[in-house]
Amino acid sequence: MINITFPDGSVRQFPKGTTAFEIASSISPRLASEILAATVNSKIFEINRPIIEDATLKLHKWDDQEAKSTFWHSSSHLMAEALELLYPGIKFGIGPAIETGFYYDVDSGEKNITEADLKNIEDKMLELAREKQSFVRREVSKEEAMKTYTQKGDEYKCELIRDLEDGTISFYTNGTFTDLCRGPHLADTSVIKAVKLTSIAGAYWRGNENNKMLTRIYGVTFPQKKLLDEYLVMLEEAKKRDHRKIGKELELFAFSQRVGQGLPLWLPKGAMLRERLENFLKALQKKHGYLPVITPHIGQKELYVTSGHYAKYGKDSFQPIHTPQEGEEFLLKPMNCPHHCEIYKTKPRSYKDMPLRLAEFGTVYRYEQSGELHGLTRVRGFTQDDAHIFCRPDQIKEEFIKVIDIVLYIFKTLDFKDYTAQISLRDPNNREKYIGSDENWNKAEAAIIEASAEKGLKTVVELGEAAFYGPKLDFMVRDAIGRKWQLGTIQVDYNLPERFELEYIGADDKRHRPVMIHRAPFGSMERFVAVLIEHTGGKFPLWLSPEQAVILPVSEKYNDYAKKVVDILNNADIRASIDDRNETIGKKIRENELKRVPFLLIVGEKEADNGTISVRKQGDGDKGAMTVDDFRQMIESEIKQQIE
Repeated sequence: MINITFPDGSVRQFPKGTTAFEIASSISPRLASEILAATVNSKIFEINRPIIEDATLKLHKWDDQEAKSTFWHSSSHLMAEALELLYPGIKFGIGPAIETGFYYDVDSGEKNITEADLKNIEDKMLELAREKQSFVRREVSKEEAMKTYTQKGDEYKCELIRDLEDGTISFYTNGTFTDLCRGPHLADTSVIKAVKLTSIAGAYWRGNENNKMLTRIYGVTFPQKKLLDEYLVMLEEAKKRDHRKIGKELELFAFSQRVGQGLPLWLPKGAMLRERLENFLKALQKKHGYLPVITPHIGQKELYVTSGHYAKYGKDSFQPIHTPQEGEEFLLKPMNCPHHCEIYKTKPRSYKDMPLRLAEFGTVYRYEQSGELHGLTRVRGFTQDDAHIFCRPDQIKEEFIKVIDIVLYIFKTLDFKDYTAQISLRDPNNREKYIGSDENWNKAEAAIIEASAEKGLKTVVELGEAAFYGPKLDFMVRDAIGRKWQLGTIQVDYNLPERFELEYIGADDKRHRPVMIHRAPFGSMERFVAVLIEHTGGKFPLWLSPEQAVILPVSEKYNDYAKKVVDILNNADIRASIDDRNETIGKKIRENELKRVPFLLIVGEKEADNGTISVRKQGDGDKGAMTVDDFRQMIESEIKQQIE
């Protein structure tokens, strides 16, 4: 018999080799019909895979991300089977589950798969799914795996196998298709009831521009047709909210091939929006005792070798800048933290100086593959709202909690109500990719877990998602249409202070090592603005709107009065302009409403005679006539409510 521990702490005994499905069946037949995957001792298992030792067990239904990942990974294999039947000789790269479905990279040879082919592939997938094909796992030797794909002529799988260790390789078979895969998968295909292949893109094999361009087919599947229908409605709404589309309509940012891919140009209205976000956070940071610093956009290569960033980003980043002096190399900075460590070292520090909070809106650069670039969410140059707190070990939890308070205040002000805090820890089975001692990692991970519990955050724990230098707390936010974004991060770091030999003199007159807390509530200005655009649909909070009001004279006779109104408002720090084009008032109203301007102020003969304005509010219609001073007070009151 084996002991199975459930999430509530209860323990039951089952025969050795019992499956998660059998355990669920012993609890409730309905539960057994709903589970799609199981977590067994922190690893995701198929529900029909035998459990042969004492284990902790969590059963996953569709609403759990673990279930969705298993469902979508299985769906990628189902799509591969359909492709192999429809396009004999097709070769396969990788086909993982992603956050919103799955994809498979394929080499279809001379046959070009296009958007027009997707419906036919969908139909074939549904036909195969109805066959109730089981996913059968088989462990194979490296020799057998290599022989299988060499005979098949699939050089992509052969390349993957060469990187694997013997004894760690498994195949999964569903129907006529067998794939190199670690799993896990569904028990069978019958639960896949709805399929939508969403798009086709090009993707270099293994992300290397020197390799062949493969065809990447994206898709999503569901256990119920109504879930697909809801998803398609959400996709349509997402298209309307696309930050690239809205950013162009509102004249916020642009890109230029001459400037370079992935390097955004902030237009005046976008720069005003970004500036207000920065000023908002700067004022908040000042209240919390942060000190501003500014560092260069480049640094000597040795700086990043010391920090470990060169080993992490060097190969995949911009190439070194060589100066006329032989052997001198600089790099575009990939992170701000090494520079802040050097600022810390500019003078001796005492325990009385702790905590030292240094903040900078610092621009960093990382070379992303051109196929991975996407508007403002994936760029090559971006500005982080970066800060580094140097503190004593006994101050970690208190400082961490204060940063959490800042993040939560930002979310409240910008109306991000649905969020989860992800505690990102080391992968216990692959510690080679992290720097620092086990002792330091254990301390850092404990501090994050305790602080999150004390603040009562809704948390999930993700193993293997830590930064290479320390664990972190990432805030995962759902936007207005339910999509999940990572916004804001807090990281505890014992390692960089060691690498840079940072010290302070303690109360015992001995030298001690400070601890660093890395903190970026926005994450990056570019990504945050993109998410904010899509969350609000471009209808920003009044305090943040680049343009808060537009005055619309009904004819050119009232342009002078409109000018008086705009001067009064601008002098009161209300961002207003005049639309004095020779167009009908109806057309001007419609076009300015499309620009998401919060208030439209109409002025004509009656308003000019009475010293008033007729006010229209975005989304709320006609608010009637009022004096300019009453309007100013209304604006100030609304802004005060939004940011307090």
